[in-house]
Amino acid sequence: MRLPRIRIPLRGITGALCGIIATAFALGIAELVAALVRPQASPVITVGQSVIDATPTPVKEWAIAHFGFNDKLVLQSGILVILAIFAAIVGVIAVRRLLFGVIGVAIFGVVAIAAAASRPVAQLLDVLPAIAAAAAGAIALVVLVRALHRADLVSKTATLAGDTESDTASSDNVAKDSKQPQPESEQPGQSEHRELRSSPSRRSLLIAGSVFTGAAIATESVGRWLQGVLYNARASREAVKLPVPVDPAPPIPAGADLKLSGVTSYVTPNSTFYKVDTTLVVPQVRTQDWQLRIHGMVSEPITFSFDELLKLPMIERMITMTCVSNEVGDRLVGNATWLGVALGPLLKQRGISRKADQLVCRSVDGMTIGAPLAAIMDGRDALLAVGMNGEPLPFNNGFPARVVVPGLYGYCSACKWVVDMEATTFNAYDAYWVQRDWAKVAPIKASARIETPQPLSSQSQGRINVSGVAWAQHNGISKVEVKIDDGPWQQAELGTAMSKDVWRQWVYRWDAPPGFHRITARATDGDGQLQTADRAKPFPNGSSGWHNIVVTIE
Repeated sequence: MRLPRIRIPLRGITGALCGIIATAFALGIAELVAALVRPQASPVITVGQSVIDATPTPVKEWAIAHFGFNDKLVLQSGILVILAIFAAIVGVIAVRRLLFGVIGVAIFGVVAIAAAASRPVAQLLDVLPAIAAAAAGAIALVVLVRALHRADLVSKTATLAGDTESDTASSDNVAKDSKQPQPESEQPGQSEHRELRSSPSRRSLLIAGSVFTGAAIATESVGRWLQGVLYNARASREAVKLPVPVDPAPPIPAGADLKLSGVTSYVTPNSTFYKVDTTLVVPQVRTQDWQLRIHGMVSEPITFSFDELLKLPMIERMITMTCVSNEVGDRLVGNATWLGVALGPLLKQRGISRKADQLVCRSVDGMTIGAPLAAIMDGRDALLAVGMNGEPLPFNNGFPARVVVPGLYGYCSACKWVVDMEATTFNAYDAYWVQRDWAKVAPIKASARIETPQPLSSQSQGRINVSGVAWAQHNGISKVEVKIDDGPWQQAELGTAMSKDVWRQWVYRWDAPPGFHRITARATDGDGQLQTADRAKPFPNGSSGWHNIVVTIE
């Protein structure tokens, strides 16, 4: 008795695999071509940046809150997963209708080309990686699918031959002695199965798949390696010798750093300073390639090089910076010593118009940040910075140059990798985040953050330190208070103030009784303004509300 055949949709699975291999090869070619154009032209990057630009603000804030500094990695991984699914579908379609599969690859190419061409700083050659990827993907898909069709044809032919021989053998066996077993080497269909496994068409399919897979890995690896070699500004940064400031930062006063266990260090190391931006590839700009143009509503426009910038008088200031995406109690805050040119006097020298009220700063990647000129020109230590904590700016923080304006959230002041400054008005131009309905001007709100004890932790009964940091740049912190459960507000001990642009550490020494307790902290700024209790999300001008935690005392 013959067993029924169980048909598994291997053809569709193989087709999907063909689509994925073809797409992987296309992306590898794209990375290789991008190495010859520029890394930002890679389709994964251009499409990813377009996705970031089109993402609604609540989704962006959710991503930052949940993924932190890994939000870009999650986005790129998501794009690759979606692309793999699309590639698999295109492969399945191509097995049935090759032309439709090629059209699917063309759609991918059109999307990538449109993304590359629509970037704010798009260059003519930026579309080449997308064009090359589409062509390579189409060629790979055609070769793989045709090899699959040839293998299918041999398979069908062998199956028909096996069925015919099996039927003939069965009829002959009826006429012969049914008890005489047929030699195993002559069982019906086995010779055809061996022929199918070793058929040239099947081998051609396996070879083609292996070749394109290997080529995808090789081109991707070589492309990334070339990008690292051709567009690496590390040597340029290492060669920078920062000038001695004409006005150095004062030393940290005694008592400013309370040196409390579990409290954020008074000065944030460069390696742990927060990084929030929209770029998927951190710009690598060599100092010899960098220029800054100052223009717009100024009487004396100018463009100067990095070497010319370093020859200008430099000042050094410790300034605490805060990201507008910082939720109540979150850690998108950092304190560093910055070295740079005083921005207000620099603009005044260029003859800035009194009618101008906005300085639009443009990054090398096309980001625009609009800063209020009133804040830059009012005498505060707004900087065109080149150094951070005694060394050239890290790449993540804007090397070769960036803007630092104390008292304003970064989205409306702190342009990294800055290459262009235009004096204009808020009525004339909306910068990137304002186009997405963020407030045009956003002063940093006073806030106190509890860092010890840890939320939901268990502590031993007795005296414990309730401690943390508080900030209210450009007003300073005059007081921090702590409340246990529904008790009265108790004033905390403050570290010595360095300046109104620098955060302050604080501690409240609590004799903790057993039980379940809620701890709340609030700050008062240097103008006597109490931190609001009203809870608000970061959008559109920064979060607000009192930070509170819950602990168990045993």
